[in-house]
Amino acid sequence: MLADAQHLDNQDALKSMRAAFALPPGIIYLDGNSLGPLPIVARERALEVTAGQWGTDLITSWNKHQWIDLPIICGEQIAPIIGAGPDQVVCCDSISVNLFKVLSAALAMQGDRKKVITTEDNFPTDIYTVEGLQGQLGPDRCELIKVAEEDIEHSLDDSVAVLLVTQVNFRSGKMLDMQALTKAAHKKGIMVVWDLAHSAGAVPVELDAYYADFAVGCTYKYLNGGPGAPAFIYVAKRHQAHFQQPLSGWMGHAAPFAFDNRYVPAQSIRQNLSGTPPVLSMSVLNAALTLWADIDMAHVRAKSVALSEFFLAALKNLGLDDELRCIAPLIAGERGSQLAFRHAHSYAICQAWIDAGVIADFRAPDILRIGFAPLYLSFTDLWQACEKLKEVMEKKAYLGEKYQRKLAVT
Repeated sequence: MLADAQHLDNQDALKSMRAAFALPPGIIYLDGNSLGPLPIVARERALEVTAGQWGTDLITSWNKHQWIDLPIICGEQIAPIIGAGPDQVVCCDSISVNLFKVLSAALAMQGDRKKVITTEDNFPTDIYTVEGLQGQLGPDRCELIKVAEEDIEHSLDDSVAVLLVTQVNFRSGKMLDMQALTKAAHKKGIMVVWDLAHSAGAVPVELDAYYADFAVGCTYKYLNGGPGAPAFIYVAKRHQAHFQQPLSGWMGHAAPFAFDNRYVPAQSIRQNLSGTPPVLSMSVLNAALTLWADIDMAHVRAKSVALSEFFLAALKNLGLDDELRCIAPLIAGERGSQLAFRHAHSYAICQAWIDAGVIADFRAPDILRIGFAPLYLSFTDLWQACEKLKEVMEKKAYLGEKYQRKLAVT
């Protein structure tokens, strides 16, 4: 299959993008769905901001280098990647904080409705955030209801205030139908919050076209913004006049530098800002997002599907498909840009594979997760990774004592 991989690489419309990343030699990186690698422009920007801007221009950089506008600038860079028009996306805080803002505002906009439906297998922080809001407001104003993914649509009725769903399941990679679920929720008067943590930069997203209400997402996975890079919020323009998030910090004020003691929220997406933006990390993100200026998400999706299909074929070719049980949807259109496999020794296999030069990741309780980031991964990478995995499995290297001890971050 090496010849097949090389042929596919020669036909790859995105192959030139690989040179934009500072990829470590001798490493095959299959964990871009957890942390994207370093773009060269981001590394250069970090030096420029610390030495040139902060180091030389000091506080004048807020105006001279547009530090004050970075949340909006980054938001506008992200907007086309998630199918959003202008003035609807701002970059700030983390997904957890942004979810708190959006859920609080959405509940307030829904009158007497109190139910928030989410999925049983949603990413834990999403569930925790609703639980925290329920504890703060009381069950009479916020009631968490968890349902199976396949039961979402059947659970919607006119007593539900908000549907909170992650488009791509972080464990299995299963992708929910954004258009159908949003339409079904709206028929019942329900507002929908989409978590795009495993979507932005990986699969085409059409927030405006599907008439989405709100969305949140992170930038350190497929968007390669760096560890802990600021997240983003989308608030559809039709909601902005009535939307009021609860963390009313000075940067969300209509005139922050008037230093008025009375809070007057900005009548725009900027209202979602609270404290001073993290200039260093947001500057690095701003640089990383320049890579997406001319990228067609249709090309990204096509390559993502081709990479995952090739990986499955390679596993079968090497006789690993029975030993590693795939729990991701086998129909490519029903999954995001990842595959997931179950094995009793998944954690140890992952660690042994890393020692062999292939970085993937593990998710409890027993899932080996493979991310396919089309901007820098090649088909040859995947074939070589599968060959190394074959060796790990045949020699049972994962049974070594060093691989049985779990690290702090798994």
